[in-house]
Amino acid sequence: MSAPMKNNIDFLLECVQAQNPSANLKKIRAAYECAAAAHEGQKRRNGEPYIIHPVAVAKIIVEMGLDTDSICAGLLHDCIEDTEFGYREIENKFGTSVAELVDGVTRLGMLRYSKEQEQFEDLRKMFMAMAKDIRVILIKLADRLHNARTFQFLPERKQRDKALETMEIYAPIAHRLGMSRIKWELEDLCLQILDPIGYQEIVDGLEKESERYEEFLDHIKERITSKLDEAHITHSISARVKHIYSIYRKMYAQHKTINEIYDICAVRVIVEDVADCYNVLGYVHDLYKPIPGRFKDYISTPKPNGYQSLHTTVIGREGIPFEIQIRTGEMHKMAEYGVAAHWKYKQGLDRVGNEEAFSWIRQLLEAQQDTEAEDFIKAIKVELFADEVFVFTPKGDVINMPAGATPIDMAYAIHSAVGNRMTGAKVNGRIVQIDSHLKNGDIVEILTSKETHGPSRDWLKIVRTTEARNKIKQWFKKECREENIIKGKEDLDRELRANLLYNGFYENEEVIQNTLNKFSFQNIDEMYAAIGYGGITITKVINKVKDEVGRIRRAAERAEKTEQMLAQPQPEKKSRRSQSGVIVEGIDNCLVKFARCCTPIPGDDIIGFITRGYGVSIHRRDCVNVRINEEDKDRSRWVNCWWDEDLIERNNKFSTALQISTRSRTGILAEVMVLLAQTKVNVRDLSARDLEDGYGVINVVIDVTGVRQLKHIMTRLKNTKGVLDVARISNDAAH
Repeated sequence: MSAPMKNNIDFLLECVQAQNPSANLKKIRAAYECAAAAHEGQKRRNGEPYIIHPVAVAKIIVEMGLDTDSICAGLLHDCIEDTEFGYREIENKFGTSVAELVDGVTRLGMLRYSKEQEQFEDLRKMFMAMAKDIRVILIKLADRLHNARTFQFLPERKQRDKALETMEIYAPIAHRLGMSRIKWELEDLCLQILDPIGYQEIVDGLEKESERYEEFLDHIKERITSKLDEAHITHSISARVKHIYSIYRKMYAQHKTINEIYDICAVRVIVEDVADCYNVLGYVHDLYKPIPGRFKDYISTPKPNGYQSLHTTVIGREGIPFEIQIRTGEMHKMAEYGVAAHWKYKQGLDRVGNEEAFSWIRQLLEAQQDTEAEDFIKAIKVELFADEVFVFTPKGDVINMPAGATPIDMAYAIHSAVGNRMTGAKVNGRIVQIDSHLKNGDIVEILTSKETHGPSRDWLKIVRTTEARNKIKQWFKKECREENIIKGKEDLDRELRANLLYNGFYENEEVIQNTLNKFSFQNIDEMYAAIGYGGITITKVINKVKDEVGRIRRAAERAEKTEQMLAQPQPEKKSRRSQSGVIVEGIDNCLVKFARCCTPIPGDDIIGFITRGYGVSIHRRDCVNVRINEEDKDRSRWVNCWWDEDLIERNNKFSTALQISTRSRTGILAEVMVLLAQTKVNVRDLSARDLEDGYGVINVVIDVTGVRQLKHIMTRLKNTKGVLDVARISNDAAH
């Protein structure tokens, strides 16, 4: 079928009728006509009429199985933002429900994946919209999915920004809502942009082995089908190669090539009822040898997003492992479409936001009440990304927590009073350390005392969940204010002295007030208390004090230097020439060398230091050695210097060093070298090393004509895929 046919209203209505015969087709057609009129004359970046996008979004919403209002909102979702057709017009024509959905999606569209504090506010708005009406985020996911399918028409930088935003925010939300089909497609589309080389490597590897995989899977399907037919179990069976991003994560997590990843294939068996699921599991284990520790029962213990299935990994012929998933038809719908698979609006209920399935959203919103931006964003990433562990209370109740959770996390998950009275824990009947990590299936008993002794401050470093951390902080905030103030002041004073900031902080009211304003404290005792109970990290306070004290000191130094310059006659800069490219005040034809600690180049503000027997050492004025030594007994040996512009114009080259922080990936070093070659700079030295957690560092020493050329090179390097940051360093540090 041609693309235009797939994207017109008649095709959409056919899909609606097939999925939801009770849908209001007349209302949907009217929404399409309004959207078509509102977007008349608008084009997408690929040149297609804009209306194709809302229709495609509505089609995805239909596939989710959502209601008439959701489909209408999908067709109208860009009207408020991009056309003259506003909220009131939508409300009058299609009702308040559709108007609020469109308005909610419009607000989410204004979110910007940006610096930390702004991102905190934007994510908070997103989760509030989800808690109010989950359909808003479902429509937004449909919108983002269709946009992701056309990312290639965006400018390259915007492609990467949108792909990163999708990978870090929208794909995890789809996962948390149980919408695996949308999650997989989003991940694969984003990977194609974020690491096209890695993506293509997997595609090529799969294509190369496609015939072998097909033969392997066909043989498995035949054996299982034959066995289940003999047992008269009604079933359907399908086999597939796992999606590309799933393989990519295994390759990079395990440092393997695609040829070394064996469990690439998966088989899915769908049966009529739960009893048949366990019967099929028995027959499968008769046919193939199961791998110990690789069986998971998500039917008796569903995932938090509602996912249910039996998973077992077995050994096939030639010793190749593969995964088999066994589930019912209803479980399969839930696995594919998550919350949309059992849409409550079909039963006439109107408070989806209150469902227990979405309690994690409300918990996140509650957790952010007294939380800094950085902590809230970390909490979101734990909630969205972390694998879950399922543990049991002695009474058999199931509690799920993120991987790495401790008995303390479980105690506070039960109730804050249990956590505050906790003295220890038993796991599977044995006393354990309170910082031990819980595993799937553990039976955990929390030991408590009758009196509330309260938590230890050290627990804040141990717990994994935001809920536990916030409850501990709340206890200290409420119960120990005076103690918190004393402890907070002691901790702050100790760090101020260690950083030589004590006098700079307490002797300047402006520094104190600006620090309090930064973190929204009313007075200094409030800040001490927050430091004491862990409401704010002392590092953040110290960093702000450093900025303020440094700013005031620099202002005083500039004022002093200005006075000195005004009091002295200015030297004739142009009256002297140099062989080195630098003119030194009061000294002709002296020996000049460039300091390796800061590698000054033309365009930098410089100063000279007279060294005994070695001439003048040239430093950048912002060099750390200048700041340290200007105040010592040799202060008189510092002299003013200027760049000799005439010599610089004759294209002298100056050596400087860069440190390039990267994400470790194949080919990143080669790309950096190619870029440097394209900029036609001489590379004196280059080295690279891998760090932990998938990061790396490249150190390079290059020759440049000055700051302007260096900034151009640094900008191009920062725009290279996989490069996180580029900074100047000393030449010595580059080796």
